[in-house]
Amino acid sequence: MAGTDFFIRPASGTSSSDWLRLPNADISVAISRRITRTVLHGGEGDDLVDEGAESAIYTVRGEMDFEDYKKILKMFRSGQPYIHDPFEERDVKCVFGKIEYDGSEKLYSFELIEDIR
Repeated sequence: MAGTDFFIRPASGTSSSDWLRLPNADISVAISRRITRTVLHGGEGDDLVDEGAESAIYTVRGEMDFEDYKKILKMFRSGQPYIHDPFEERDVKCVFGKIEYDGSEKLYSFELIEDIR
């Protein structure tokens, strides 16, 4: 989803003023199912078991200034933030998998992981 406002807040945030808005973000999501695969040698083949759980990985890219980067870095180091999922229009608790920031170009890239039960 290109050119979308991305919203994130720290785990400790409780009011609407705690949300940080990063404008014009490119947001994508990859959702995968958890399956167990058992391969039996000499048997009839594979046994696949759907564990009924999913994981979502959000990738967010865009531009932000250094002051916003410092706020994001604080969230990265202080626990699980909440983001607003623009695809499903809901707030989700995530963990940062990766954060990149190019200070000279002001470009960022985040990877946030949500564990869905």
